[in-house]
Amino acid sequence: MILFLGTRPGKTRLRKLAGVSCPYCNQTDSLTANSNYFHLFWIKLFKIGTTKVIECSHCKRVYYKDEFTEEMQEALQSS
Repeated sequence: MILFLGTRPGKTRLRKLAGVSCPYCNQTDSLTANSNYFHLFWIKLFKIGTTKVIECSHCKRVYYKDEFTEEMQEALQSS
């Protein structure tokens, strides 16, 4: 029997970080944050983590938790 297990981003629930600019391209209001889910046969079962990745929709730069600026962290805590 073959089981397909793993994790993937929960693209269905993106959180837009309003008023925060991307440190790389300096675009404002282009950052979104998402969560990771555990899945079995491509069906999301449960959330395994909170927001760990922030992506800029303009330059497509991805920021991981250790790269978050203070501005990003404040926006995540307030929303």
